[in-house]
Amino acid sequence: QVQLVESGGGLVQPGGSLRLSCAASGSDFSANSMSWYRQAPGKQRELVASISSGGSSIVYADSVKGRFAISRDNAKSLVYLQMGSLKPEDTAVYYCNRRPGTPLYPWGPGTQVTVSS
Repeated sequence: QVQLVESGGGLVQPGGSLRLSCAASGSDFSANSMSWYRQAPGKQRELVASISSGGSSIVYADSVKGRFAISRDNAKSLVYLQMGSLKPEDTAVYYCNRRPGTPLYPWGPGTQVTVSS
């Protein structure tokens, strides 16, 4: 069974940048579209970005378009989320998983991103 482990979060000032990583164990990673999600305190988990298995198709939530970039390295079973121009409203726990509408893997622990001065 695939296990997901997110990393790279932290405390950053508004306008700053962070790069999140998601390590996925398991043999079928490269065959699946992957997504980043986030959950802010008191809110539902929301989709941030998705990338197809080969990386050629990418979709972003309107709230992060132009500021975040999703990418993947299938050889290393890694998915990345490069985040720039961060805003306080980007504060959340960030998770990776398969794209919505597909059977999700067990959720990983997530990585906390806090944007504050």
